[in-house]
Amino acid sequence: MSLGTLYGVGVGPGAPDLLTLRAVNVLRAAPVIAIPRRSEFDRSVAWDIAKEAVGEVPGQERLYLEFPMTKDPTLLRPAWDRAFGKIGERLESGRSVAFITEGDPFVYSTFIYLFVEAPARWPGVNIEVVPGLSSISAVASSILVPLADGKERIAVLPATYGVEDLKKVLAEFDTILLMKVSSVMPAVVQALEETGLIDRALYISKATTKEQKIVRDVRTIRNDRCDYFSMVVVSRKERNGLLAGKVQS
Repeated sequence: MSLGTLYGVGVGPGAPDLLTLRAVNVLRAAPVIAIPRRSEFDRSVAWDIAKEAVGEVPGQERLYLEFPMTKDPTLLRPAWDRAFGKIGERLESGRSVAFITEGDPFVYSTFIYLFVEAPARWPGVNIEVVPGLSSISAVASSILVPLADGKERIAVLPATYGVEDLKKVLAEFDTILLMKVSSVMPAVVQALEETGLIDRALYISKATTKEQKIVRDVRTIRNDRCDYFSMVVVSRKERNGLLAGKVQS
């Protein structure tokens, strides 16, 4: 049996024109595009980014897959098994499958779970990864804050890391990017206040898109339910974009 190739394709942080040429070429050539979404009633953010550049390809299958947003393994495991089973049916028929993901396939991506399981599920399968512009780089450009120069150190972590651990990270690194702040913004603001870094922080959501939002005073959103695609950037060093008024709320 000749298996198709499994591609992990990063489609970038949100703006369709940040899709790479390699990603477009792979997606146009793939017999099957695997499109993840939260449920059958939700749109796929990744496909919203890529669909205009890919266009209509005769004979190409658009395979929608559901990945619920939960940490409950009793819900996640069956969903993954169903999705991976559908991908396997295509691979085992000899068709290549391109699995799309926002940002980069190897940075906080659902594709990582597929990448880890694929060799056991389909021994000998060829896997190729097409890198995408990650939200980390996109956010820095959007807020005009350099992430590092010289010997500075960067920390990238989910904001749910824990407040006490977060304070330690804030003290030890020069630039900190806190991802997925939506559910823990009050705790983040508290940690920033306790470490004296509240005025060195910026909040940004949906970077590079038309809905992009930047907040320079994170105190004002202490109790808000923030967007899932959001990040807080903290820079201990004075940066033009952070303090010189070049970034507008």
